[in-house]
Amino acid sequence: MRHYTAIFLLATVSAWAADNEVYVDQSGDNANIDIEQLGSSNIIGGLNSTAGSLTAFDLDGTGLTLDINQIGDTNKFLGDIYGNSITGFFEFDGDTNSFTIQGDPTNTFGINNSNYNVDVTGNTNTFTLNHGTAALASGLDLDWIIQGDDNEITYGIDIDGATSYLDIDGDNNNLNYDGDGSAGGYFYLDQTGNNRNWTIKQQSTLNNDWLKIISNTSGGTLCIIQNDGGTSTSC
Repeated sequence: MRHYTAIFLLATVSAWAADNEVYVDQSGDNANIDIEQLGSSNIIGGLNSTAGSLTAFDLDGTGLTLDINQIGDTNKFLGDIYGNSITGFFEFDGDTNSFTIQGDPTNTFGINNSNYNVDVTGNTNTFTLNHGTAALASGLDLDWIIQGDDNEITYGIDIDGATSYLDIDGDNNNLNYDGDGSAGGYFYLDQTGNNRNWTIKQQSTLNNDWLKIISNTSGGTLCIIQNDGGTSTSC
């Protein structure tokens, strides 16, 4: 039996308000989740979140659509997603924010045909996206725009046929990308700014990986590893 669940969540406060929390535990198909938080020290999550000790931000279903906006500093967006055909629109504007999403972290269902659009403006933010496990997942289209300095980006996938576009503009930004799977993937990075540090690994087992980097920068380090054996060495 297919269930239809629509959730519209609006957590909006004035520009000076803080410490708001949203707890989401959603199970069912075709859910629409719309959350907006304005202010500082707000939390949507999940994943060892603090403040009032809320947990959850657990989404389980097919055909989920997320529209998340957090405007302010020291906010957190933390959670797990299970299911197929996930569409996410994420906008973060502010400094010292944390963003962590895990797609099928327990290697239970696979997570197929996902489409994420992430737009970030700010400094000293930490972003972690882990999507798919043991190559059970297939089909990811990620568009990620970051404007700001001193940001930390960790991006790990284990997906057949992922396409990733990253546009990073700012200084002292660090990127660690680890791409696995069996059907190959496409990774495109357009970067402007100085003193960047990147580690990029592509290690599909049965098909070609494709990598394109356009960089206008000085200073920093770049490590690229491509290995069709499914494993990699360290830089």
